Amino acid sequence: MTTTAADPAPVSGPATSPEPTDENVWLEEIYGEEQLAWVREQNSRTEDLLEDAEYAGLESSILEVLDSTDRIPMVGKRGDWYYNFWKDRENPKGLWRRTTWESYCSDSPEWEVLLDVDALSAAEGQEWVFHGATFLRPPAGEPYRLALLALSPDGGDANRYREFDVEARAFVDPASGGFDLPTAKGNVSWLDADTLLVASTAAGLPATASSYARTAVTLDRGTSLESAPRLFEVPQDHMMAVVAHDSTPGFERTFAVDCIDFFNRTNLVWRDGGWVAIDVPTDVNISAHREWLLFRPQQDWPLNGTTYPAGSLLAAPFADYLAGSRDLVVLFAPDAHTSLQSWSWTRSFLLLNLLKDVSSEIRVLDPSQAGSSGSAWAVSPLDACPPLHDVNAYAVDDEDKAAADGGAGDDFWLVATGFTTPSTLMRGTLERKHGDGGVPGVVSRHAVVKASPSYFADGDYEVEQHFAVSDDGTRVPYFQIAARGLALDGQNPTQLSGYGGFEISRTPAYSGTVGRAWLERRTTGLPGADGGTPHSRGGVYVVANIRGGGEYGPAWHRAALQENRHKAYQDFAAVARDLISRGVTSRERLGCVGGSNGGLLVGNMLTRYPELFGAVSCGVPLLDMRRYTRLSAGHSWIAEYGDPDVPEQWEFIRTFSPYHLLRDGVEYPETFIWTATSDDRVGPVQARKMAARMQAMGIPNVWFHEALEGGHAGASDNRQAAALQARSQHFLWKALAGGGS
Repeated sequence: MTTTAADPAPVSGPATSPEPTDENVWLEEIYGEEQLAWVREQNSRTEDLLEDAEYAGLESSILEVLDSTDRIPMVGKRGDWYYNFWKDRENPKGLWRRTTWESYCSDSPEWEVLLDVDALSAAEGQEWVFHGATFLRPPAGEPYRLALLALSPDGGDANRYREFDVEARAFVDPASGGFDLPTAKGNVSWLDADTLLVASTAAGLPATASSYARTAVTLDRGTSLESAPRLFEVPQDHMMAVVAHDSTPGFERTFAVDCIDFFNRTNLVWRDGGWVAIDVPTDVNISAHREWLLFRPQQDWPLNGTTYPAGSLLAAPFADYLAGSRDLVVLFAPDAHTSLQSWSWTRSFLLLNLLKDVSSEIRVLDPSQAGSSGSAWAVSPLDACPPLHDVNAYAVDDEDKAAADGGAGDDFWLVATGFTTPSTLMRGTLERKHGDGGVPGVVSRHAVVKASPSYFADGDYEVEQHFAVSDDGTRVPYFQIAARGLALDGQNPTQLSGYGGFEISRTPAYSGTVGRAWLERRTTGLPGADGGTPHSRGGVYVVANIRGGGEYGPAWHRAALQENRHKAYQDFAAVARDLISRGVTSRERLGCVGGSNGGLLVGNMLTRYPELFGAVSCGVPLLDMRRYTRLSAGHSWIAEYGDPDVPEQWEFIRTFSPYHLLRDGVEYPETFIWTATSDDRVGPVQARKMAARMQAMGIPNVWFHEALEGGHAGASDNRQAAALQARSQHFLWKALAGGGS
């Protein structure tokens, strides 16, 4: 049957906001000949500026990091095999491969290559980008064999799904009934060996206003999308439809999700021949695991006389909740310093990954034991988190047997990293305390499996956390990474990075690219603030944890939504001022960088706070907030920014639309705007238009570059990624440090 979430009845409302004059609308035709000629001319101009002899060495140094064969090959376990996708100099598009645990633990694992994406691209004449694999659960006792591979023709969000046999190491021939779905935005899930659940925009299936799939169908082997019966639909003005089947033995369930916008959704489960909505507010995120249903409200949730705070984690038996029970167990409650970032189930336990003032904490919960402090589930800390580091724990294979039965079902991965600490991969096991008559809980042990090498002299640098005070008195944390004994004379070239949106957290992370391209670069000699003897110095790297992000949970995010967006920008400006007041840097030596929503952030620094920055690197950005909802996937972000077609909302949106904030007579920082033609999420046109307007206004030192491939990431292989990073880093260094090596 087909279920359609009812389209709203038409209502009368205010007139659409009038559009300001836009002389650059012609640049919105992404693949037009005239438009691409403009792009190539801009690219040539920018490459002439940036790609000097120093740039070539920088790009080579970054590529050496990205192509390093000493990197940790991260794996995912399916059955007895450990799967990995790997790119390096010899395999720029990558190898999908697998190995055994014993081999993986060795210094030189023996990999069985399943798919060579470079060879596939050459054979088919298509520049494929590998976006992952979804396995079919095999019958009990049999190995995993069939998978759907997601392949993008240009690195964008639209994928072609093709059935692959890992034992034969080949695609299943469509002529023999193999699944091969046309390139489109959407999602796919196995229902059984001969049936897929498909949400797609291919084959004439409708798209939402956000350009994502509106309709889901049931696709039988050997049939086409055009003839597949429709299963689920959402209104055209909602974000997307999602369908998925949970094949866990004994807990088989099929779900549909009507994603209304980024933060609101209706969840349904198929029961007795129809969809049944799971009765929760649309802003409560849910997830099912075996007999449990978990809830994470994004706003305070009043229920049966109890108010559960935003960012908490709650649990109830799945069957009981659907039957009407509302007895919820509180698994985590946030406080002013601590937030829940993610969770992962092993066979028997629940791992919680937390941040406390942007440093990691991990807790292990046991649903079979009550806690000693009155909690419904026993809680134990997992001691693996040094200060100012990011450490995440997640299950190795929750479907394997429990540890007590000789399986890996309660094994977990630990990935630890810090700004000056190369990433380390550990594996551990969780076991329930037994028979000691003491406090209930969980015992964990873990050991290092792989460690990444150092790519710069990380021991010469130190990490500090500081707090700036924003305009409304909010304390805003930020990380500063700099050479030990940093001279606080205002003359250090400083790169300030941020994001501040969609509840995404910026956490400590090791980057060989930042280390080599920024921290270790040396100026030719900059004087101190007192005009003293010039001396060589390196760069300072700063990450700001501003509102709009998720570092302190949903409340931190919601504090900068829509009409409160300015708070994110005030936070970032407060960090900039703090760096200057502390003597770390000065306006002439301070630059900022951001991509996507972070591009909107630094676009606002450019237009609202030009007096604070000497240079701005603005990547794959939103900048035209009057037309963003009509460009690529922009309609899906109305919940974050507001709807510019509603006059009352355009009044506040216009205050953070950089394209409309440019003014004559302002001394703007040097500006580098970069994007990708094949970005089908934000799209390249807002970047094009901003650069064109700035140049037409006669604003000096405005540079633009558009990669002709690479999707929203701006790069689909290591070579492209190295070039992208090198241009941004080299631009900032030339602008802030005046060159150097």
